[in-house]
Amino acid sequence: MKRGKNYNKASEAIDRSKSYNIDEAVELLKSLNTAKFDETVEVSFKLNVDPRHADQLIRGAIVLPNGTGRSQKVLVVTQGAKAEEAKAAGADFVGGKEILEEVKGGWFGFDVIVATPDMMGELGKLGKLLGPKGLMPNPKTGTVTMNIAAAVEEIKKGKVAYRVDREGNLNVLIGKKSFTKEALTGNYAAMLNAVVKARPATVKGAYIQSITLSSTMSPGIRLAQV
Repeated sequence: MKRGKNYNKASEAIDRSKSYNIDEAVELLKSLNTAKFDETVEVSFKLNVDPRHADQLIRGAIVLPNGTGRSQKVLVVTQGAKAEEAKAAGADFVGGKEILEEVKGGWFGFDVIVATPDMMGELGKLGKLLGPKGLMPNPKTGTVTMNIAAAVEEIKKGKVAYRVDREGNLNVLIGKKSFTKEALTGNYAAMLNAVVKARPATVKGAYIQSITLSSTMSPGIRLAQV
């Protein structure tokens, strides 16, 4: 694949034979001139898991201590008094069956769906539409709940969902390149802790095989596992 001039220059600044500690890696990443916009910073874990086994499907959500640096639009699917609760908590869109008809028709002006359990039957009918986009609410990520206010507030504060793919890779954003080093390292520490705690009891040997830090337009920086 042909790479741009800025990418190639950034790649030359990274020592491929080295595993950087998180402080060094963040400082290096922030020094790379790879784009003219505020890039998203991601951390990627290669895990020794087989997601085909239910107990090894690493999935969850975490509120990053320093936020994500982006505003997420939240759709709450509910009815009755919970609709008012959602609006008061700051949900961008609130509705029941009628709003799901708009989604069915191709409207996707939101980033996250939160739903009360009584609406999951209706949402299930849109599984083939929402599933591939990663939008189907799930109790494991806190998006199927009766505590609508808390769910919306957490998402607005910087909650991110994560899920391992079929190859054992887990990629999650931890902020923006404009964040301070302390903010990025703090978010990384929280994410690493969540992944470590999610280790399945059935996994033998090394659980985390590698960790890589990158931004939207940058090469990856290999992290040391401390």
